[in-house]
Amino acid sequence: MTRRFRFGICTDQNMTWEKTVERWQLFERLGYESAWLCDHLVQPSRPEGPYFEAWSLLAGLAARTDKIRVGILVTSNTFRYPQVVAKMAVTVDHVSNGRLEIGLGAGWYEPEHTMFGIEFPETKELVARFHEAVQVVDLMTREDTSSFDGTYYKLKDARSRPASIQKPRPPLLLGAFGPRMLKIVARFGDTWNAFGTPTEMRERNQMLDDYCREIGRDPDTLDRSLYYWVPKADEDPWISSDAFYSVIEPYIEAGVNQFIFDQPRDDQLEMLEWAAKEALPKFAKQAPRVLEPASASKIDTSDWKRPQDHL
Repeated sequence: MTRRFRFGICTDQNMTWEKTVERWQLFERLGYESAWLCDHLVQPSRPEGPYFEAWSLLAGLAARTDKIRVGILVTSNTFRYPQVVAKMAVTVDHVSNGRLEIGLGAGWYEPEHTMFGIEFPETKELVARFHEAVQVVDLMTREDTSSFDGTYYKLKDARSRPASIQKPRPPLLLGAFGPRMLKIVARFGDTWNAFGTPTEMRERNQMLDDYCREIGRDPDTLDRSLYYWVPKADEDPWISSDAFYSVIEPYIEAGVNQFIFDQPRDDQLEMLEWAAKEALPKFAKQAPRVLEPASASKIDTSDWKRPQDHL
Protein backbone atom coordinates (compact mmCIF):
# COMPACT_ATOMS: atom_id res chain seq x y z
CA MET A 1 0.00 0.00 0.00
CA THR A 2 1.53 3.29 -1.09
CA ARG A 3 1.51 6.39 1.06
CA ARG A 4 -1.05 9.18 0.79
CA PHE A 5 -1.62 12.47 2.58
CA ARG A 6 -3.45 12.21 5.90
CA PHE A 7 -4.43 14.91 8.40
CA GLY A 8 -5.32 14.56 12.08
CA ILE A 9 -5.72 16.61 15.25
CA CYS A 10 -4.23 16.04 18.70
CA THR A 11 -5.92 17.30 21.87
CA ASP A 12 -4.50 17.52 25.35
CA GLN A 13 -6.37 15.93 28.24
CA ASN A 14 -6.82 19.19 30.14
CA MET A 15 -10.27 19.96 28.73
CA THR A 16 -13.49 18.78 30.35
CA TRP A 17 -14.97 15.50 29.16
CA GLU A 18 -17.88 17.34 27.56
CA LYS A 19 -15.68 19.74 25.60
CA THR A 20 -13.35 16.95 24.48
CA VAL A 21 -16.28 14.94 23.10
CA GLU A 22 -17.58 18.06 21.37
CA ARG A 23 -14.22 18.71 19.73
CA TRP A 24 -13.66 15.14 18.55
CA GLN A 25 -17.12 15.02 17.05
CA LEU A 26 -16.35 18.32 15.29
CA PHE A 27 -13.10 16.92 13.85
CA GLU A 28 -15.08 13.94 12.58
CA ARG A 29 -17.84 16.06 10.98
CA LEU A 30 -15.25 18.21 9.23
CA GLY A 31 -13.54 15.19 7.69
CA TYR A 32 -10.24 14.96 9.53
CA GLU A 33 -8.94 11.41 9.31
CA SER A 34 -7.69 10.94 12.85
CA ALA A 35 -7.87 12.30 16.41
CA TRP A 36 -5.23 11.72 19.08
CA LEU A 37 -4.47 12.06 22.78
CA CYS A 38 -1.08 12.37 24.51
CA ASP A 39 0.14 9.79 27.03
CA HIS A 40 1.19 11.74 30.11
CA LEU A 41 0.17 11.61 33.75
CA VAL A 42 0.63 15.38 34.01
CA GLN A 43 0.87 17.89 31.19
CA PRO A 44 4.61 18.64 30.71
CA SER A 45 3.98 22.32 29.95
CA ARG A 46 1.51 22.76 32.85
CA PRO A 47 2.25 20.01 35.38
CA GLU A 48 0.12 21.63 38.08
CA GLY A 49 -3.08 21.51 35.99
CA PRO A 50 -5.75 18.84 35.42
CA TYR A 51 -5.01 15.97 33.05
CA PHE A 52 -7.03 12.86 32.23
CA GLU A 53 -5.39 9.44 31.70
CA ALA A 54 -5.12 8.75 27.99
CA TRP A 55 -6.25 5.18 27.32
CA SER A 56 -9.39 5.26 29.45
CA LEU A 57 -10.31 8.61 27.89
CA LEU A 58 -9.66 7.18 24.43
CA ALA A 59 -12.11 4.33 25.01
CA GLY A 60 -14.80 6.83 25.96
CA LEU A 61 -14.12 8.98 22.91
CA ALA A 62 -14.10 5.94 20.63
CA ALA A 63 -17.62 5.18 21.85
CA ARG A 64 -18.77 8.75 21.10
CA THR A 65 -17.45 8.90 17.52
CA ASP A 66 -18.24 6.84 14.43
CA LYS A 67 -15.74 7.28 11.59
CA ILE A 68 -12.61 9.11 12.67
CA ARG A 69 -9.54 6.99 13.44
CA VAL A 70 -8.34 7.24 17.04
CA GLY A 71 -5.07 6.78 18.89
CA ILE A 72 -2.52 7.79 21.53
CA LEU A 73 0.43 9.94 20.39
CA VAL A 74 2.25 7.97 21.74
CA THR A 75 1.83 5.38 24.52
CA SER A 76 4.73 5.56 26.97
CA ASN A 77 6.20 2.08 27.34
CA THR A 78 7.37 2.93 30.87
CA PHE A 79 3.81 3.30 32.20
CA ARG A 80 2.32 -0.14 31.45
CA TYR A 81 3.33 -3.69 30.60
CA PRO A 82 3.04 -4.16 26.81
CA GLN A 83 0.99 -7.30 27.45
CA VAL A 84 -1.63 -5.09 29.10
CA VAL A 85 -1.35 -2.46 26.35
CA ALA A 86 -2.10 -5.16 23.78
CA LYS A 87 -5.28 -6.15 25.64
CA MET A 88 -6.26 -2.50 26.02
CA ALA A 89 -5.68 -1.93 22.31
CA VAL A 90 -7.87 -4.84 21.25
CA THR A 91 -10.60 -3.57 23.59
CA VAL A 92 -10.51 -0.07 22.07
CA ASP A 93 -10.38 -1.58 18.59
CA HIS A 94 -13.72 -3.23 19.39
CA VAL A 95 -15.19 -0.13 21.05
CA SER A 96 -14.26 1.89 17.95
CA ASN A 97 -15.37 -0.83 15.52
CA GLY A 98 -11.91 -1.08 13.99
CA ARG A 99 -10.69 2.53 14.05
CA LEU A 100 -7.70 2.26 16.40
CA GLU A 101 -4.10 3.16 15.54
CA ILE A 102 -1.70 1.81 18.20
CA GLY A 103 0.81 4.54 18.99
CA LEU A 104 3.88 3.37 20.93
CA GLY A 105 6.96 5.16 22.25
CA ALA A 106 9.82 4.46 24.64
CA GLY A 107 8.87 7.17 27.17
CA TRP A 108 10.76 10.39 27.74
CA TYR A 109 9.39 12.89 30.31
CA GLU A 110 11.40 11.95 33.38
CA PRO A 111 9.82 14.42 35.88
CA GLU A 112 6.45 12.66 35.79
CA HIS A 113 8.17 9.33 36.43
CA THR A 114 9.81 10.80 39.52
CA MET A 115 6.52 12.37 40.62
CA PHE A 116 4.60 9.09 40.44
CA GLY A 117 7.39 6.76 41.56
CA ILE A 118 7.77 5.07 38.17
CA GLU A 119 11.19 3.75 37.19
CA PHE A 120 12.88 5.65 34.37
CA PRO A 121 15.70 3.46 32.98
CA GLU A 122 18.88 4.60 31.27
CA THR A 123 18.69 5.18 27.52
CA LYS A 124 20.07 1.79 26.50
CA GLU A 125 17.46 -0.01 28.57
CA LEU A 126 14.65 2.28 27.39
CA VAL A 127 15.41 1.29 23.80
CA ALA A 128 15.80 -2.41 24.62
CA ARG A 129 12.50 -2.43 26.51
CA PHE A 130 10.77 -0.63 23.66
CA HIS A 131 12.13 -3.14 21.13
CA GLU A 132 10.68 -6.03 23.11
CA ALA A 133 7.43 -4.19 23.84
CA VAL A 134 6.78 -3.59 20.14
CA GLN A 135 7.27 -7.30 19.47
CA VAL A 136 4.91 -8.25 22.29
CA VAL A 137 2.17 -5.89 21.11
CA ASP A 138 2.66 -7.00 17.51
CA LEU A 139 2.35 -10.66 18.50
CA MET A 140 -0.62 -10.31 20.82
CA THR A 141 -2.67 -8.22 18.40
CA ARG A 142 -2.01 -10.66 15.54
CA GLU A 143 -2.11 -14.11 17.12
CA ASP A 144 -4.64 -16.11 19.10
CA THR A 145 -1.90 -17.50 21.35
CA SER A 146 1.56 -16.01 21.80
CA SER A 147 4.85 -16.91 23.46
CA PHE A 148 7.83 -14.61 23.84
CA ASP A 149 11.03 -14.99 25.85
CA GLY A 150 12.65 -11.58 26.22
CA THR A 151 14.92 -10.01 28.78
CA TYR A 152 12.21 -7.69 30.11
CA TYR A 153 8.92 -9.22 28.94
CA LYS A 154 7.75 -12.81 28.65
CA LEU A 155 4.68 -14.59 27.31
CA LYS A 156 3.79 -18.24 27.74
CA ASP A 157 0.84 -19.33 25.64
CA ALA A 158 -0.82 -15.97 26.27
CA ARG A 159 -4.33 -15.94 24.82
CA SER A 160 -5.61 -12.93 22.91
CA ARG A 161 -9.35 -13.40 22.81
CA PRO A 162 -11.31 -11.83 21.30
CA ALA A 163 -9.11 -11.06 18.32
CA SER A 164 -8.79 -7.49 17.08
CA ILE A 165 -11.32 -6.33 14.50
CA GLN A 166 -8.65 -4.99 12.14
CA LYS A 167 -6.62 -7.63 10.32
CA PRO A 168 -3.92 -8.72 10.63
CA ARG A 169 -3.89 -6.22 13.56
CA PRO A 170 -4.47 -2.50 14.16
CA PRO A 171 -1.72 -0.38 12.56
CA LEU A 172 1.37 0.39 14.66
CA LEU A 173 2.43 4.04 14.81
CA LEU A 174 5.89 4.15 16.39
CA GLY A 175 7.51 7.29 17.78
CA ALA A 176 11.26 7.36 17.11
CA PHE A 177 14.12 9.79 16.61
CA GLY A 178 17.57 8.19 16.82
CA PRO A 179 19.09 5.41 14.68
CA ARG A 180 18.36 2.46 16.99
CA MET A 181 14.72 3.41 17.32
CA LEU A 182 14.35 4.00 13.59
CA LYS A 183 15.57 0.47 12.91
CA ILE A 184 12.72 -0.83 15.08
CA VAL A 185 10.28 1.29 13.08
CA ALA A 186 11.60 -0.08 9.79
CA ARG A 187 11.07 -3.62 11.02
CA PHE A 188 7.67 -3.37 12.73
CA GLY A 189 5.98 -0.03 12.07
CA ASP A 190 3.14 0.90 9.77
CA THR A 191 3.65 4.59 10.50
CA TRP A 192 6.70 6.47 11.79
CA ASN A 193 5.97 9.51 13.95
CA ALA A 194 8.33 12.27 15.07
CA PHE A 195 8.67 16.03 15.42
CA GLY A 196 11.44 18.42 14.48
CA THR A 197 12.51 20.87 11.81
CA PRO A 198 12.06 20.04 8.12
CA THR A 199 15.80 19.38 7.87
CA GLU A 200 15.71 16.96 10.80
CA MET A 201 12.67 15.17 9.39
CA ARG A 202 14.31 14.83 5.97
CA GLU A 203 17.48 13.36 7.46
CA ARG A 204 15.57 10.89 9.59
CA ASN A 205 13.35 10.04 6.64
CA GLN A 206 16.35 9.21 4.49
CA MET A 207 17.85 7.14 7.29
CA LEU A 208 14.58 5.26 7.65
CA ASP A 209 14.47 4.63 3.90
CA ASP A 210 17.93 3.08 4.09
CA TYR A 211 16.96 0.84 7.01
CA CYS A 212 13.87 -0.34 5.10
CA ARG A 213 15.96 -1.23 2.07
CA GLU A 214 18.47 -3.09 4.25
CA ILE A 215 15.75 -5.53 5.37
CA GLY A 216 14.08 -5.75 1.96
CA ARG A 217 11.12 -3.53 2.74
CA ASP A 218 9.73 -1.03 0.25
CA PRO A 219 10.08 2.38 1.99
CA ASP A 220 6.83 3.49 0.38
CA THR A 221 4.92 1.01 2.58
CA LEU A 222 5.77 3.07 5.68
CA ASP A 223 3.81 6.25 6.42
CA ARG A 224 5.80 9.27 7.66
CA SER A 225 3.98 11.24 10.33
CA LEU A 226 4.73 14.64 11.88
CA TYR A 227 3.38 15.79 15.23
CA TYR A 228 3.29 19.58 14.98
CA TRP A 229 2.59 21.98 17.81
CA VAL A 230 3.07 25.73 17.63
CA PRO A 231 6.68 26.57 18.61
CA LYS A 232 6.27 30.32 18.01
CA ALA A 233 3.37 32.63 17.19
CA ASP A 234 4.64 33.25 13.67
CA GLU A 235 4.75 29.47 13.00
CA ASP A 236 1.09 28.86 13.86
CA PRO A 237 -0.67 27.06 10.97
CA TRP A 238 -4.06 28.21 12.27
CA ILE A 239 -3.39 31.94 11.76
CA SER A 240 -4.28 32.01 8.06
CA SER A 241 -4.39 29.93 4.90
CA ASP A 242 -0.95 31.22 3.92
CA ALA A 243 0.41 30.22 7.32
CA PHE A 244 -1.08 26.74 6.99
CA TYR A 245 0.64 26.12 3.68
CA SER A 246 3.90 27.74 4.75
CA VAL A 247 4.10 25.39 7.74
CA ILE A 248 3.40 22.14 5.92
CA GLU A 249 5.09 22.65 2.54
CA PRO A 250 8.69 22.32 3.82
CA TYR A 251 7.69 19.09 5.57
CA ILE A 252 6.09 17.76 2.40
CA GLU A 253 9.41 18.40 0.66
CA ALA A 254 11.05 16.46 3.52
CA GLY A 255 8.90 13.40 2.78
CA VAL A 256 6.15 13.75 5.41
CA ASN A 257 2.72 12.49 4.33
CA GLN A 258 0.77 12.52 7.62
CA PHE A 259 0.27 15.70 9.64
CA ILE A 260 -1.04 15.63 13.19
CA PHE A 261 -1.60 19.17 14.47
CA ASP A 262 -2.31 20.37 17.97
CA GLN A 263 -5.88 21.63 17.92
CA PRO A 264 -6.38 25.34 17.28
CA ARG A 265 -7.50 27.76 19.96
CA ASP A 266 -11.22 28.40 20.38
CA ASP A 267 -10.91 31.64 18.39
CA GLN A 268 -9.26 29.78 15.48
CA LEU A 269 -11.94 27.19 14.75
CA GLU A 270 -12.84 28.90 11.47
CA MET A 271 -9.38 27.98 10.21
CA LEU A 272 -9.97 24.37 11.22
CA GLU A 273 -13.07 24.41 9.01
CA TRP A 274 -11.23 26.19 6.18
CA ALA A 275 -8.45 23.59 6.15
CA ALA A 276 -11.00 20.76 6.07
CA LYS A 277 -12.92 22.28 3.16
CA GLU A 278 -10.05 23.68 1.09
CA ALA A 279 -6.66 22.16 1.93
CA LEU A 280 -7.50 18.53 2.73
CA PRO A 281 -9.34 17.84 -0.57
CA LYS A 282 -6.46 19.45 -2.45
CA PHE A 283 -3.88 17.16 -0.88
CA ALA A 284 -6.10 14.11 -1.32
CA LYS A 285 -5.46 14.43 -5.07
CA GLN A 286 -1.67 14.63 -4.70
CA ALA A 287 1.02 11.99 -4.21
CA PRO A 288 3.50 12.41 -1.33
CA ARG A 289 7.11 13.29 -2.06
CA VAL A 290 9.55 10.41 -2.52
CA LEU A 291 13.09 11.29 -1.39
CA GLU A 292 16.24 10.39 -3.23
CA PRO A 293 18.16 7.51 -1.62
CA ALA A 294 20.83 8.58 0.87
CA SER A 295 23.21 6.48 2.91
CA ALA A 296 22.33 6.51 6.61
CA SER A 297 26.01 6.49 7.45
CA LYS A 298 26.41 9.89 5.77
CA ILE A 299 23.64 11.62 7.69
CA ASP A 300 24.90 14.03 10.33
CA THR A 301 22.96 13.58 13.59
CA SER A 302 25.29 15.64 15.77
CA ASP A 303 22.90 18.60 16.05
CA TRP A 304 19.80 16.62 17.06
CA LYS A 305 19.15 18.35 20.37
CA ARG A 306 15.62 17.35 21.30
CA PRO A 307 14.94 15.24 24.42
CA GLN A 308 14.19 12.03 22.55
CA ASP A 309 16.97 12.26 19.99
CA HIS A 310 19.30 10.06 22.05
CA LEU A 311 16.91 7.12 21.56
